[in-house]
Amino acid sequence: MVMGGGRESGGMAAQAGKLGVVASVAINLAALAVYLRRRYSGDDVAGGRKREEEGEELAVAPSSGKPPVTPDSVINLDHGDPTMYEQFWRGDAGERATIVIPGWQTMSYFSDVGNICWFLEAGFEREVRRLHRLVGNAVAEGYHVLVGTGSTQLFQAALYALSPPGAAAAGAPMSVVSPVPYYSSYPAVTDFLKSGLYRWAGDARTFDGETYIELVCSPNNPDGGVREAVLKSGTGVAVHDLAYYWPQYTPITEAAAHDVMLFTASKCTGHAGTRLGWALVKDRVVAQRMNKFIELNTIGVSKDSQLRAAKILKAISDGYDHAPAVGDRTRLFHFARRKMMARWGALRAAVASSGIFSLPDELPGYCTFAKETVAAYPPFAWLRCEKEEVYDLEGYLRECKIVSRGGAKFGADGRVVRISMLDTDEAFAIFVDRIAAMK
Repeated sequence: MVMGGGRESGGMAAQAGKLGVVASVAINLAALAVYLRRRYSGDDVAGGRKREEEGEELAVAPSSGKPPVTPDSVINLDHGDPTMYEQFWRGDAGERATIVIPGWQTMSYFSDVGNICWFLEAGFEREVRRLHRLVGNAVAEGYHVLVGTGSTQLFQAALYALSPPGAAAAGAPMSVVSPVPYYSSYPAVTDFLKSGLYRWAGDARTFDGETYIELVCSPNNPDGGVREAVLKSGTGVAVHDLAYYWPQYTPITEAAAHDVMLFTASKCTGHAGTRLGWALVKDRVVAQRMNKFIELNTIGVSKDSQLRAAKILKAISDGYDHAPAVGDRTRLFHFARRKMMARWGALRAAVASSGIFSLPDELPGYCTFAKETVAAYPPFAWLRCEKEEVYDLEGYLRECKIVSRGGAKFGADGRVVRISMLDTDEAFAIFVDRIAAMK
């Protein structure tokens, strides 16, 4: 009886334990769902509507995964989600960028076994080179083209390729630096894997050493400044992040010809969800090492994404090479530049009306693509608060239902934030109205 009772009570305990685990998982999943809904619906901000309690359905846009904004919404401009471009791709250009991939296509790991980047689709490489010739923002001839899952993977591949192989064994990881304000993801991505090959070493302007990898983002994220390498050393190397060096954001002053140059589809075409970037690499050995990193990391890059991106890039180039110049319907850079010019004009007017904020000065220059002198319209606004009692601008804006990214994440002070200029027209209009109303 005692033994039987023990088995029975033990079985009940085990069953209860299983139920407890299931219940715990269910509760955690439910909590996660509520958090995500509140994150984008505004329920995590005081005064936000409790949509779950009111039984409302949160319809999300198929292209962005977020509900439409209302005058009472939290406006999340923390990420550079380029939904501004949807209007362009819903027009004539979108039809030209449509692609159907047969079931038999892209089944193999390989695209070209004779290429350094053996998973690079020939059509994508061809359109990358063609687009750079059209825009004139980078020299592509004589460079190896590599493809990555976004430019972030290529950034990691570059760090791996440019670090001495014996750095880990010697206990002397390569120092990775960038001038303040630097892109907020540089420190996190550099140190995420805790590699013995390299480590984040902070501000390039205060770095004291001869061996380093300097990250040069130009135009710079977050402040839009045009940059060159700060450090000069025979044993130092530079990686040029040119994600925003396109004519809708900045004057194209020359064809860049650096050793390693990184680009991304998300900020060029607006297709962030395609998760595709490319690198132009001068040295064959560096290209091979970068490719090896991607091979070991993800065994290549989605060929379906490459086919889609190739069609998108082709539609952009065709819009200039073949289509008649009728408005901006097929000319992406003209469309985007017009949008950016209008948005920057609206934001500067709102800042002037408010009187408590400031923005960097405009940076005009002669653009070889536009063939005229134009101003720069960066994809992010580096917004500073001049109000003496405001030391945490990110928190101050959050109280007004504006989500931004604070300056501390970029190595700067808390009185400045980065604001995305690439969200939908509706979200941007609400944001500008709120800025103008702050006194």
